[in-house]
Amino acid sequence: MRPAWRCRGCGAQWPCQPARLALLVEYRHDRTALLVYLGGLMAEAGEQLAPATGLHERFLGWARARGGTMFHVNHEPGAEIHHTDPFAMPAGQRSPVRRLRGRLAAPVTLWTAPGPAGLTVSSTLVAEGEPDRLLGLIDPESDLWTAVEEAGRFAVAPLGPPHRQLADRFAGLFPSPGGLFAVGSWTDTPYGPVPSDAGGWAGCRLDNAREYGWGLLVEATIEAVDLAEETAPLLHYRGRYRELG
Repeated sequence: MRPAWRCRGCGAQWPCQPARLALLVEYRHDRTALLVYLGGLMAEAGEQLAPATGLHERFLGWARARGGTMFHVNHEPGAEIHHTDPFAMPAGQRSPVRRLRGRLAAPVTLWTAPGPAGLTVSSTLVAEGEPDRLLGLIDPESDLWTAVEEAGRFAVAPLGPPHRQLADRFAGLFPSPGGLFAVGSWTDTPYGPVPSDAGGWAGCRLDNAREYGWGLLVEATIEAVDLAEETAPLLHYRGRYRELG
């Protein structure tokens, strides 16, 4: 749970014991990838926590100090796990278009389809008309698209600040032992399961899809809308989740 970096379930500092176990299961075949992932989160936590002390032991120490037999870390110069993403492109070399996109705050939504399958999407647009339409850019290689293409329908739910971990899970950034839908409360709809505590959902019928940039532009007709009481939105801005105000 950002920016406090505490577990939403138990309230302990993240990664708590259940989170550590889940991470070990998720990365059991690639411990180096686990260290890279934790190193990136540690850098983000260092910017949001004050004072940011003891973060190395909290994020990386437990994963490295396990008897020295579970994985090997090369200590030669230039081969260490860094506190920042070692594969990140320097700011001066990043695409201006990508940087522009990062400066456009976008609502975070969850798309789901019968199967079930789901994906976090931050490029969703609603167009009023007769009929009402919905558009979005998704990953053409995602399990969600496979399910949407087969079913011809899907659900879209706006997410709020309490759904940060859920958004990370469906974006592939957080481990999901037992499956993406194993945690949380879900409401079944003909279009796909939706979080029971979401601000509502829309049921969509697939009309068309085509390659658009690096993604897949999905066009759909809105067939059903179910709105709960108004809730605060979760936004994505410059690579991070944000809240209004």
